[in-house]
Amino acid sequence: MGKKKNPEPLQGEELLEKVKSLGNKSKEEKARECGYYTVTKNGVERVNMMKFLNALIDAEGIQLDGKQNGNGRGGRSASYRISVQSNGNLLIGAAYTKQMDLKPGDEFEISLGRKHIHLRQVEAEAGEEEEEEEEEELSLAV
Repeated sequence: MGKKKNPEPLQGEELLEKVKSLGNKSKEEKARECGYYTVTKNGVERVNMMKFLNALIDAEGIQLDGKQNGNGRGGRSASYRISVQSNGNLLIGAAYTKQMDLKPGDEFEISLGRKHIHLRQVEAEAGEEEEEEEEEELSLAV
């Protein structure tokens, strides 16, 4: 009896094309045809569905892992909810400012509604135009 060799599984675009060509076959049959199985010492074929499904996810370019913090520190993730503190302040945490790529000194305009608060970022260009207008006013005053 000849020993079966473990196949080299397909990956990437080649895997996607093969899966599409297999049409109505079951997941296990597709995995086997794409090389996602091993042959045990007893000659039994075992389909490795996890490797097959992970390879499909990778081939499709889907990112399931969240992005890591650049500084390697843990911390809380953004819950998109905040509470009024005992001193009456609302604190918007660093998770939100990092996500929006905000820098120290960035300014916001606050507008109040009946049951909401809107923050609109003041553009840096507007600040520069105001500085230019002030310079013009200064030169006129002299």
